[in-house]
Amino acid sequence: MNILSLRNVVKRYSNHTAVNDVSFDVPKGKIFGMLGPNGAGKTSLIRMITSITKADQGQILIDGEPLSDYHPTQIGYLPEERGLYKKMKVGEQLLYLARLKNLSAREAKDKLDAWLTKFEITDWWEKKVGELSKGMQQKVQFIATVVHDPKLIILDEPFSGLDPINTNLIKDEIYEMNRKGTSVIFSTHRMEQVEQICEEIALINRGKMILKGNVAEIKDSFKENKFEITFDGSFPSDLSSDSYDVIHDDAHSVIIQIKDGHDSNELLRGLIDRNIHIRSYNEILPTLNEIFIKKVGESHE
Repeated sequence: MNILSLRNVVKRYSNHTAVNDVSFDVPKGKIFGMLGPNGAGKTSLIRMITSITKADQGQILIDGEPLSDYHPTQIGYLPEERGLYKKMKVGEQLLYLARLKNLSAREAKDKLDAWLTKFEITDWWEKKVGELSKGMQQKVQFIATVVHDPKLIILDEPFSGLDPINTNLIKDEIYEMNRKGTSVIFSTHRMEQVEQICEEIALINRGKMILKGNVAEIKDSFKENKFEITFDGSFPSDLSSDSYDVIHDDAHSVIIQIKDGHDSNELLRGLIDRNIHIRSYNEILPTLNEIFIKKVGESHE
């Protein structure tokens, strides 16, 4: 089952097509990365998923059902541009936003008390939002996003403005909610965060889908047969290089690229035959950042 399915979705603004025939699925209970450079169409997609705007063509399904007026109460959305009212107090702001998600006043107060206690910020209730730092406001916005226990949360740059301690705090809460069954869409330009957090991704550029799938499988499909070897002694100069190229070497390590038609075992056997003490022999997989740059570059050609 998928928590979210997009089928040939199109969104136009005047003479500009922001989203052009995009289709993908977000598996239920997964952390999914929606990636793309600025202007790729990510925000337009999020606005359609959250019913802020409507698709011009195509279909959006939430938990197998066509998107309806009911579904926004099942979604939590943390926008990149924060939406807090600076002159309101934290408590009244959170109560107001929780009531918009169909929580009763009693339910909202109980759930908010639990979150404020968890984050050790109960004394913020009477503070005005404008008195808080950007990072503190981010924690308040996060609570507003998840207080109604949504099935799906959409997080657009959720760690912006947070120091490492609070980044880990929010990250731990994301993992905990996901462990309990909440599906997560994570939108960011920070590729290293995507590698740490996401299981599946969709890469969008200029409104079009250019890559999607499981992170591990995508990285495996872009590998270039590069290996890093660390060893004692020196790399043997008499070893045949017909099967590989040396990309980089220093005193006790070397990075090699296996040529087409050969495999890494040939080189490994050659080293073992020469009694080289190998400390490690690891395949180098491309980072998501490298794949991102490559695919976006190809889409511009």
